[in-house]
Amino acid sequence: MLTSNPRRLSDPKALLLRFRLRYAGWQNRQRIARLARQVAARSAPPDLKPAATSPAQRPVVLFNASTRITGLSLNAAFQLLTGWGLRLAGAPVVHFVCQAGMMPCILGTNRRDYAALPPCESCLAQSRRLHAGAAVHGFALTPSPDLSAALENLSVEELSAFEYPFAAISDLLKISNQQTDLLPADRSSTVPLGRLVLPSIRWALRRHTLLDDAPTRYLLRQYLLSAYNVARKFAELLITARPQTTVIFNGAMYPEATARWVSRQMGVRSVAHEVGFQRFSTFFTEGEPTAYPIHIPDDFELSEAQNARLDAYLEQRFQGKFSMAGIQFWPEMRGLDRVLLDKIAGFRQVVPVFTNVVYDTSQVHANVIFPHMFAWLELVAEMMRLHPETLFVIRAHPDEMRPGTKKQSNESVQDWIHSRGIHQWSNVVFIGPVEYLSSYELIQQAKFVIVYNSSIGLEAALMGAPVLCGGKARYTQYPTVFFPHSPEAFRRQAEELLDAESISIPPEFQRNARRFLYYQLYRASIPLDEYLQTGPRPGFVLLRDFSWRRLHPEASASMRVLVDGILQGKPFLMPEN
Repeated sequence: MLTSNPRRLSDPKALLLRFRLRYAGWQNRQRIARLARQVAARSAPPDLKPAATSPAQRPVVLFNASTRITGLSLNAAFQLLTGWGLRLAGAPVVHFVCQAGMMPCILGTNRRDYAALPPCESCLAQSRRLHAGAAVHGFALTPSPDLSAALENLSVEELSAFEYPFAAISDLLKISNQQTDLLPADRSSTVPLGRLVLPSIRWALRRHTLLDDAPTRYLLRQYLLSAYNVARKFAELLITARPQTTVIFNGAMYPEATARWVSRQMGVRSVAHEVGFQRFSTFFTEGEPTAYPIHIPDDFELSEAQNARLDAYLEQRFQGKFSMAGIQFWPEMRGLDRVLLDKIAGFRQVVPVFTNVVYDTSQVHANVIFPHMFAWLELVAEMMRLHPETLFVIRAHPDEMRPGTKKQSNESVQDWIHSRGIHQWSNVVFIGPVEYLSSYELIQQAKFVIVYNSSIGLEAALMGAPVLCGGKARYTQYPTVFFPHSPEAFRRQAEELLDAESISIPPEFQRNARRFLYYQLYRASIPLDEYLQTGPRPGFVLLRDFSWRRLHPEASASMRVLVDGILQGKPFLMPEN
């Protein structure tokens, strides 16, 4: 893997590395340009006004504004490849592309200066490369003076819940002489701008709790104004193009969340995508992709070969040999040292507590029992005080302070623990996010495991450990863990587990955990590794050297699943083979 930031440009090795990085970038641009030309030569000419006779003749609209400015990120690559596959299958495709239409976008937000303009020029240059030869509907920023005035004196709390009349759909229908019965009867007359942008500003500022100060209010207003602009411009496109489907990146970041809201208000089917759980794989759904809804048939049972395949994966996983979204979380993994083992031996029992990243978009779905993860931690800390006979080992999520990236949390579990002095309690051990201690060896020592909603809860269930979950997780769709549905029930369940001499685990927990993980890995994750390879930066990728023919659905099982799912509504599931 190539790595950036060479130490000294005068060092011959650093100069060679710099040359290799530049050459890899140039080579990737050449491959994108070649494939774009080849796909354009073999697909229908771009047309933003197709005949609206049958749904199959209507275009598919693709939108992804939140995964890259320059370079090719993993999710940007997923949408690029999907668009090429759709066009080679004969489907009209229109890309909804930002042309300085947000001030700022999420990736263009400067956390040192919220008023700084985003780097639109480099982003537009990359958009031109990615969408060469394709139909593009660009959107610029149109001022909304009435909305600006309405937002001017509001607090962060008021801005976070702000709604605004959205007459754009009805107005545009009248202007374009379209029939108003195209709209769903239950459409909203207001756009919930605050709800749509709140996950984005938390993600951009790397915190859940927003400060009610002038800079935060300014940035939140700018996001609200930009989201409203996206809503109007996306509605214009849907009226003009009358697409059969919209394909949108994750639906949680404000540009895509707004576009998805407009799609649903106008009765247009919408599909969204996120990273899958295999290397270079993607997950597509008509539901909420960051919640990873997966339907498993009731009668599905793993065969001997499937069990062997899953066990081989878990063997690697339990050694830390896995990645997510192109990121290798564990550069190394060490076992429990003698000091910790001796400390464990001095207590009646040990209970690991696994936290998550508080600003991550998964928390939008997780916070159904507690208002946020720190409210859950408050309750857990109270139990720690009440049970001095139990050693609690708090394990911070590694993504909280991911080395080599700009994703370090500004509201971290580590800060929360230290500000309360919990790490100094005699029955508490705190493991920081960059301490690569084996969570799996810790689970083997545990009486039971407490998690909020991170993946380790599923892995602990697979290991046969009792798991008490405080937030909704993708695996709580099926009975895999203890999942109380109120704070009071969570407290009672925790007390019962702490006081019990032994814990009886429902037999379906481990069975469902294996069924869910297998489906998540090998059916719902759509592999695109035949097209992609590791890029020079974490989370970024390069195209492999392949022919346009491999993008055709007849030549690729993965592309067939994507195209059939988007155009025909078939399940986004890989065939068993």
